[in-house]
Amino acid sequence: MVRLITFEGGDGTGKSTQVHALKSYLGKTGRSCIVTREPGGTALGTSIRKVLLEVVEHAIASSTELFLYLADRSQHVHEIILPAIGAGKIVLCDRFTDSTLAYQGYGRGLDLARLRQLNDMASGETRPDLTFLLDCPVEFGLARTALRRAQFATGAGQEDRFERDFSNWRAPNRGDFA
Repeated sequence: MVRLITFEGGDGTGKSTQVHALKSYLGKTGRSCIVTREPGGTALGTSIRKVLLEVVEHAIASSTELFLYLADRSQHVHEIILPAIGAGKIVLCDRFTDSTLAYQGYGRGLDLARLRQLNDMASGETRPDLTFLLDCPVEFGLARTALRRAQFATGAGQEDRFERDFSNWRAPNRGDFA
């Protein structure tokens, strides 16, 4: 039975839109589900998300960034995901372990095998039953992200740390996923 469904993809690909569409559909069929996200699915995660996304004058080392995400994931799995699954709910999660492989592995150049081990440790080897990978042209995703920022006064006109560092990101080759 499917209990954990994750949505992966770059910013602006429509993950949140699809999460909420699936939640609506599941609700209409009588299935109980919760929606959550990484980072920020717990109170601690909200604090970690703030640290990760703020534009700061000092660079955050790649390993520090990784451990912040892993701390968020560990708390998230133990506080939200596993209890919901234990209660018979379906969990719809905006980002999970695949994002760590994409952003910290391919984006920051950290060792993929080690990332998989650390993901397993942080998640208690919890794995999604189903993952949707959403993709769109980079220009489209960036335009959607800019539009979303403009619609919400809390971040309008401000780029977060990842948007600032976007020029350092390397898109993986299709062969990287084999």
